[in-house]
Amino acid sequence: MENARRVLVVEDERQARDVVEAYLERDGLWVTAVGDGLKALDAFESAHYDLVVLDLNLPGMPGEEVCKRIRDQSDVPIIMLTAKGTEEERITGLDLGADDYLVKPFSPRELAARVRALLRRARAESEPQRSRVVFGSLAMDLAGHRVWLDEEELDLTASEYKLLATLSRFPGRVYSRMELVEKVLGYDFEGYERAIDSHVKNLRAKLRDDPREPRFIHTVFGVGYRFDSPVDGEE
Repeated sequence: MENARRVLVVEDERQARDVVEAYLERDGLWVTAVGDGLKALDAFESAHYDLVVLDLNLPGMPGEEVCKRIRDQSDVPIIMLTAKGTEEERITGLDLGADDYLVKPFSPRELAARVRALLRRARAESEPQRSRVVFGSLAMDLAGHRVWLDEEELDLTASEYKLLATLSRFPGRVYSRMELVEKVLGYDFEGYERAIDSHVKNLRAKLRDDPREPRFIHTVFGVGYRFDSPVDGEE
């Protein structure tokens, strides 16, 4: 467990806390579990954590305030747990800085899966990236956020660039619309998936990428999108 990734679980219900702790430890994670907001801040400030599972209904200090204070000092991934599940409440939680949101009662298996996914994403985002990549006639300057097609620089919006950078980071990988919503638009609840389709359509037009015979962005029907082009070179 010495090199295990560390997770702070903040949940006031003892039984739920013990179940979550057991499931995460089964995944090889080092778990610290506390039952109120003040203890959560003390624990967070006394050790390094790779992820926080945070209930909102807490004694000592509300989970919303705990989230704000953690976010003031760290960009650690946060999964919120709450009995409230309206769209407005979910938006509020995400605006506070949460990365994911799970409504009670929840499946501990689903929570463990979301923890694994967020830890994978955080690790991937922390890895050093190549400064420039070339996919056939398409070149990308990752540090400068610039893109060229056939040596002509493209005028991409911020969302179009993020979409292209996300898809091309792992050529051949299929991204669901919900994944792309989260990575490109920054929120992960239903109702915004079709916005990704619009961004893909606009990006394809600028890449001169025919959806019927795509060079770069392929539609995987019923799932999402895939970037698929041979890498001719890289710097």
